[in-house]
Amino acid sequence: MAVIETSNLTYTYPFAEKPAFKDVNLKIERGEFVLLTGPSGCGKTTLCRCFNGLIPHFYGGNLEGEIVVAGLKPTEHPIYEMARHVGLVFQNPENQLFALTVEKDVAFGLENIGLPRDEIRRRVDWALKVTGIYDLKDRAPFELSGGQQQRVAIASVLAMQPEIIVLDEPTSFLDPLSAKSILEIIHRLNRDLEITVILVEHRLDLAARYADRVIIMDRGQIILDGEPRRVFLDERARLIGVGIPKVVRLYLMLMGDGIDLGRVPLSPEEISESIVEVLTSDRS
Repeated sequence: MAVIETSNLTYTYPFAEKPAFKDVNLKIERGEFVLLTGPSGCGKTTLCRCFNGLIPHFYGGNLEGEIVVAGLKPTEHPIYEMARHVGLVFQNPENQLFALTVEKDVAFGLENIGLPRDEIRRRVDWALKVTGIYDLKDRAPFELSGGQQQRVAIASVLAMQPEIIVLDEPTSFLDPLSAKSILEIIHRLNRDLEITVILVEHRLDLAARYADRVIIMDRGQIILDGEPRRVFLDERARLIGVGIPKVVRLYLMLMGDGIDLGRVPLSPEEISESIVEVLTSDRS
């Protein structure tokens, strides 16, 4: 069952001469982990802003076509109502953290929709524990590291218990180890809670292994959409400058030398296992 569906969706920012994206036809199923990528300026972030109603309600401009998210049309429902269904985590966590303590930041959205105090307490504690930051609840957000701040931002969204989480390059300010930790948390939430995840990300070496599906945009249009192992082999991905995972590039080099590893790897662990299998097979 589709949780997000668009038909010929086109959006133009106020005073812009051409659309940020054009004729986007997209269907995302409930519980999918979708990796959305493409060159800078291709329309990824703008498209994501449509999912929770920031476009058109906040940014204005001209939105044409059809969009339905969690059974609602964002064009007809206010942002605060869409926020119950779609949680958006910004690229820079500092942009959505403002309270004096982590706990108050996570509780902010729940207080705004008027939940009972006991329910707010339960959800805040749950979100802090799920993201592994319960021990930071009394700390000031500005005292935390980038990775910890990103966890607070995710916890703030999770506390709202949305059906969909959209993350706009959540690892861009993080070192590789912190980025891997954040992506593992997101993957666990997708797997265990069946939350639909849309991850906008350029660091495909880290993110590819978690995705059920990869969507690549270029110049405001979707040019590739499918299973990661198929999409990353498409020549168009390389030609537009998408950073194909290094393990996929190594796989292609080995294939060029006549070494068949079987399926396309998406992680160092997968390619290591495949190489060991090939070597074992050759010896026997």
